[in-house]
Amino acid sequence: MAKGLIIAAPASGSGKTTLTLGLLRLLTRRGMAVGSAKVGPDYIDPAFHASASGRPCYNLDSWAMRAETLGALAARAADGADLLVCEGVMGLFDGAFVPAGQPDGSTADLAAATGWPVVLVIDGRGMTGSAAAVLAGFAHLRPEVRIRGVIFNRVMGAKHKAAIAAACAISCPEIRLLGFLPPSAGLETPSRHLGLVQAAERADLQAFLDGAAALAAEHLDVDGLVGLAGPSRLGGGEGGIPVPPLGQRIAVARDTAFAFAYPAMLEGWRAAGVDLSFFSPLAGQGPMETADAVYLPGGYPELHAGPLAGNAAFLDGLRAAAARGAVLYGECGGYMVLGRGMEDADGTRHAMAGLLGLETSFARRKLHLGYRRATLAAAGPLGGAGAAFRGHEFHYASILAEQGAPLFAVADAPGAALGGAGLVAGRVMGSFVHLIDAAAP
Repeated sequence: MAKGLIIAAPASGSGKTTLTLGLLRLLTRRGMAVGSAKVGPDYIDPAFHASASGRPCYNLDSWAMRAETLGALAARAADGADLLVCEGVMGLFDGAFVPAGQPDGSTADLAAATGWPVVLVIDGRGMTGSAAAVLAGFAHLRPEVRIRGVIFNRVMGAKHKAAIAAACAISCPEIRLLGFLPPSAGLETPSRHLGLVQAAERADLQAFLDGAAALAAEHLDVDGLVGLAGPSRLGGGEGGIPVPPLGQRIAVARDTAFAFAYPAMLEGWRAAGVDLSFFSPLAGQGPMETADAVYLPGGYPELHAGPLAGNAAFLDGLRAAAARGAVLYGECGGYMVLGRGMEDADGTRHAMAGLLGLETSFARRKLHLGYRRATLAAAGPLGGAGAAFRGHEFHYASILAEQGAPLFAVADAPGAALGGAGLVAGRVMGSFVHLIDAAAP
């Protein structure tokens, strides 16, 4: 298995994503096979990783995944690679609020579980000696989290660099200084309400990745960084199937409106012998008529509500699939589409498939964010009554009406009950929860 390392930061916005992408593109251009992973529940960053490296990126989540799933996906990400680069989430020690000693999904938790060395990316704006204090504090908080290298971002010239380097030599001589990046005009990563604008939506994607690679090549000790990588403590194995297959022939919606499907889920279905087919609702397509199940992942259907409402092939195809007894399952945005109607940001209502008693609004925005424990309220295609999963919720839609039987009973990360979630009507079902893995017994 390839050796790995983790790119982390004290806080979001420090520049770790751009640096990770530049490193992936640079090493790939140098002829290395570079695997990648992303800590935590995230669909958007992994798509950028895949574009930079030419290989799939896998999510690794210590809270949401069983130990065997975590080990199998880490091994899959490293399979056939010369190096595995894992990008952290938020700040290094930021995770779910759970009792001490329990996995919290943080980057630090994954670093402790894998043993991979950590390279910390620190935003150096407005600091000199204080930058060394930040580094020392992070390095000594949890000894089992091994910070072995540091990169300072947004450094304003030679004097700024020298002052930070001198302070670090005194307080943290054991941590390798790997580079000082200047402010990188032209390498901005535009965002919208759920994170970065998707990789598939950026016409300048290749130029952006090449620019990030050039920045890394000029300002980083790349060989020194690669040399810090270490072996994983996790075992490998198959890891099981995260979510039971919905059928034997599953049609999966896939385009910029329905992009939020975890590779681990789809690969698990393929490993179970399922035939997957893909269709693009935004291109006027509907699910294949031979499909015995339809999966509508999350994404940004609220940004395309008008075209989706006008796509008869898509909506009629969903209704026809339901009429012939196929399973229809929607997550988050996919769930909204299975409902009766959706308000866009301007407050205009668009009729959707009408298969569930759901009305939603993106005009009346409210943030819903967090890990979820989800338990099936009744037996169905996802398992027997009481079958338990772990997942996450991240959306701004408001529910105007939700009429019918709930699909799940849900709780937050510490276990506090949040009530019912989602709807199920026969073999049509969905919720705002993105499932990640079956819960451990």
